[in-house]
Amino acid sequence: MASATSSIVFDDIFTINAVDKEGKKFDRVSRLYAHSKNYDMELTLDYNIELFPLQKDQSFALALASSLARGGAQQNAAGADGTAEEADDKDRDVWRPDGKGRRGLEEDYEYVMYGKVYKFDSGTSEHVTAYASFGGLLLSLTGSFRHMTSIVLGDPIYVLMRK
Repeated sequence: MASATSSIVFDDIFTINAVDKEGKKFDRVSRLYAHSKNYDMELTLDYNIELFPLQKDQSFALALASSLARGGAQQNAAGADGTAEEADDKDRDVWRPDGKGRRGLEEDYEYVMYGKVYKFDSGTSEHVTAYASFGGLLLSLTGSFRHMTSIVLGDPIYVLMRK
């Protein structure tokens, strides 16, 4: 798991077990089913196959983050000289379509989606499932609650992936 100073709330390496095992419903979207290497988690994820092509037996890194800002919310609100200038900068978007602004976690990944955690299922006492939606593309992550303690129901979330 990531350190307390990071905005990353979960990360692991996943290997794809299947893609579109219930049939393909959309031209540019597939649903992958994967198992994680380190935390024994199960992942189901809808993703854009044109932007990030993946196939069965392929491995990829996946991180969930509460923000794209490096260092998370622990940054100082006041600048080095005691001014509040840095506080305004902290609130500015990390990622902007015009390419201006600070560079964030998205620089380290090939595929990024922004969404919201909308549901938790408690399952057994040990295992839980977190659900998130990224503009209709869905994610479910199932495994030990110990690895998902920083994923908060109702919070915005970024999924970041790289091969």
